[in-house]
Amino acid sequence: MLVRDAMSTVVLTIGPAHTLRQAARLMSARRVGAAVVLDEDAGGLGILTERDILNSLALGQDPDAETADTHTTTEVVFAAPVWTLEEAATAMSHGGFRHLIVLDGSGPVGIVSVRDIIRCWAPARQRVPA
Repeated sequence: MLVRDAMSTVVLTIGPAHTLRQAARLMSARRVGAAVVLDEDAGGLGILTERDILNSLALGQDPDAETADTHTTTEVVFAAPVWTLEEAATAMSHGGFRHLIVLDGSGPVGIVSVRDIIRCWAPARQRVPA
């Protein structure tokens, strides 16, 4: 199975000036665990994850004052839609992260997460008769 078969095509894109609270609200509303941060001044795409927001809160930082740019991972590993899920899982395992931005050409077309891969690899739940 390929990344394009498993990825979510809901790509939340935010700017570097979004506060962490704004990012969290948008992520929650779209039911995603990561946002692509588009910062043309800093050289392109980064990723802000729910874990980045959680870590900031754990440090006692104010989510209304902290902005995405200071919590964004900018050294991002990107996946191609034609990668196998094994390639994506290996990249995540080696990098110690749970999301990959999927690029096709120059822009993001999706995000694939560990959850997406597990969903594809796990057998479908069987209904237990009542």
